[in-house]
Amino acid sequence: MRSSNPVFSRRGFSRDNGYAGFNTAPQAGYAQGNPYAQNPYAQNPYAQGDLQYGAPPQAPATTDRMTMDDVVVRSALTLGTVAVGAVLAWALLPVSGTSYGLAVGSALIAFVLAMVQSFKRTPSPALILGYAAFEGVFLGVFSEMFNARWSGAPFQAVLGTMAVSGATLLVYKAGWIRVTARYARIGLAIAMAFLVVTAVNLLLVVFGVAENGGLRSFGPLGAIVGIFAILLGAFFLTLDFKQIEDGIAYGAPRNESWLAAFGLTMTLVWIYVEMLRLVAIFSSND
Repeated sequence: MRSSNPVFSRRGFSRDNGYAGFNTAPQAGYAQGNPYAQNPYAQNPYAQGDLQYGAPPQAPATTDRMTMDDVVVRSALTLGTVAVGAVLAWALLPVSGTSYGLAVGSALIAFVLAMVQSFKRTPSPALILGYAAFEGVFLGVFSEMFNARWSGAPFQAVLGTMAVSGATLLVYKAGWIRVTARYARIGLAIAMAFLVVTAVNLLLVVFGVAENGGLRSFGPLGAIVGIFAILLGAFFLTLDFKQIEDGIAYGAPRNESWLAAFGLTMTLVWIYVEMLRLVAIFSSND
């Protein structure tokens, strides 16, 4: 199974055919030729000996492998950096044309850093934390802008993001969602279609063909699109959760926990931005 996040898709976090539990055995029945079935950790240099299909993953000779504590600590550092950047930007940059320009510039820098890290073969904490800092500046200005018009919207968006994330984790851990290759392929196809439609809609808005934001307006249609985008964010989270479980089960090296934190941060930022827009839409219609 490969993640929606590019930082995971080129890594060896891979296991297929159903729900993944901590330290559970890889399941039999991997289809030949299926890219999701090619699991580098099934026979990996971090484990003692070769790991055969159907056999439980063995602990590597070294203890320097990723654990859930590592993922939690790195995720806290990354999300904390985003939060600090957002708070400082909110406090130090008043709503103005200059702050909007800084927000756009920060977003572009964050995007570039994310792309550089995504194509690196090894995680770079400096790149990941740099991405988080610039993303935080963007979110701080963006949130302040929304708060100026819809008071309290950022706080509600944070609560909404926590609720979606918590509910998704609960559903995932309960086994109500089975993250399989088919599940990922269908979901990613829908996500790609959504991004293409969103890009086309943006172009139509820029050239004045679509008025009031088109599909991303602050009306009923915009609310429907926003809810759909949040559901896509929840879908990305389920893939991220599985990648983390697989990395732990197959003895991924400890520094891969930075990639797990990076992927989770990108997904949570997605959900927060969409939740903020949705709160604003509902507040506008009160």
